[in-house]
Amino acid sequence: MTPPPGVPAAGTPLVLRGREVGRGTDGVLRPVVMAIVNRTTDSFYAPARLADDGAALEAAHRAWSDGAQILDVGGVRAGVGPEVGEAEEIDRVVPLVARVREQVPDLLVSVDTWRSGVAREAVAAGADLVNDTWAGHDPELVEVAGAAGVGVVCSHTGGAVPRTDPYRVEYPPAGTGRDGDPRDGLLDDVVATLRASAARAVGCGVPPSSVLVDPTHDFGKNTWHSLHLVRRTATLAGLGHPLLMALSRKDFVGETLGLPPDERLEGTLAATAVAAWLGATVFRAHDVAAARHALDMVAAVRDDAPPRRAARGMA
Repeated sequence: MTPPPGVPAAGTPLVLRGREVGRGTDGVLRPVVMAIVNRTTDSFYAPARLADDGAALEAAHRAWSDGAQILDVGGVRAGVGPEVGEAEEIDRVVPLVARVREQVPDLLVSVDTWRSGVAREAVAAGADLVNDTWAGHDPELVEVAGAAGVGVVCSHTGGAVPRTDPYRVEYPPAGTGRDGDPRDGLLDDVVATLRASAARAVGCGVPPSSVLVDPTHDFGKNTWHSLHLVRRTATLAGLGHPLLMALSRKDFVGETLGLPPDERLEGTLAATAVAAWLGATVFRAHDVAAARHALDMVAAVRDDAPPRRAARGMA
């Protein structure tokens, strides 16, 4: 459907294992919420630390009831922290993937890892998506996804390696072909990286509609960089693949507002609404119900989806 005048184009639909994600029983396609379960004791946002098996499984059930379509399971903190070996990561992640697949069969499962060995075991246990937040650091990971016919997330870290924090990150000014904003040098780098990574994923056998692209806010970026990438969401959505935005409670939100992780919900939802308006498809969220409500409101304002109920003034 053509968007109304002045409304950016809708995002590219996501398809995993042949299923168009986000299509409701009413036939309407809405933005997708990816819930977060971290099997860790040191993730930056304490409520997402679910090392206990029972609590993690309960969170999966709650995510589904709150409106998530995907559950992203991670076994290693993204930032600096104690070493977690591959075998330990597998032990943290894979049994939960299998239990969610058994107990919440309609909830798609993603595994957040940069290791091909972990991805292989998780896919064998039923994972539908491999969320590689470290930009192909292990080049065999995308081959695992392609061979299994599951989805993969292509990310951008500006060359940063796993479990490092950014330090005085700089990108060259934009080329003369853009609108004169020198900050678009970052955008040029992100677009080139994601385009090349997505092409490799397709070449490895991942269906184009199962390749998500993620500018990966905070990874290899400072707060100004991450804000600019939200501003340029429409360009990223125009790459022709579903666009994932992992904005939830991140440092760029906290630094912008001067708030700690547990007070960043409103800032997260504001950035989420902007990105949804500009065409992003999938949103990784700690607060599933709040994200679901914000995205449904944006979809209605965009005229992509009708209100759930419209009785006022009708009788």
